[in-house]
Amino acid sequence: MATALVIIDMQTMMQHRIDAGRDCVNPDASARVAELAKAFRQRKWPIVHIRHHEDDPASPLHPDAPGYLPMPCAEALENEPIFLKRTSSGFASTDLEAYLRNDGITDLVVVGAVAGFCVNSTVRAGADLGFKMTVVGDAIIGFDLPSANLSARSIFDVTMAHLEADFARVVDASSVLDSRSEAA
Repeated sequence: MATALVIIDMQTMMQHRIDAGRDCVNPDASARVAELAKAFRQRKWPIVHIRHHEDDPASPLHPDAPGYLPMPCAEALENEPIFLKRTSSGFASTDLEAYLRNDGITDLVVVGAVAGFCVNSTVRAGADLGFKMTVVGDAIIGFDLPSANLSARSIFDVTMAHLEADFARVVDASSVLDSRSEAA
């Protein structure tokens, strides 16, 4: 049973939204992502990076756009794989599943953005594929949905409740760090 940290879409566009004052849950999630990545690296445990990639040059997630770059907390080291997705789920448009199975990784600790979208889709898909999923709630960024008049908090809370009800354990970063230090 091997565990990997999965960092989803922690790209500069997320920080741009936070800096612009967008309604958000966990605007400081990047600090916890960095702390978790450091702990996994110290123990030489795998870290997987998933980034959203758009072909449309007008998209903030096009490789030439400033929003595409990883946030400092999500910069991959040389030996850490980066999967570029074109769908909401990190599994649907990448070789993520094959990579995890090839490396004997069965448990995924998920952090990143955005709660109601890519985190939600990736966690559900991972659970459906038989991976043991853990979501680090305070290391997940959530945004509002102005077109539906839904606050970041309401979307985040409902998303975490759905994930915890049937797809994953939802924990905080300190409990992951505590449990990982006991396992070392």
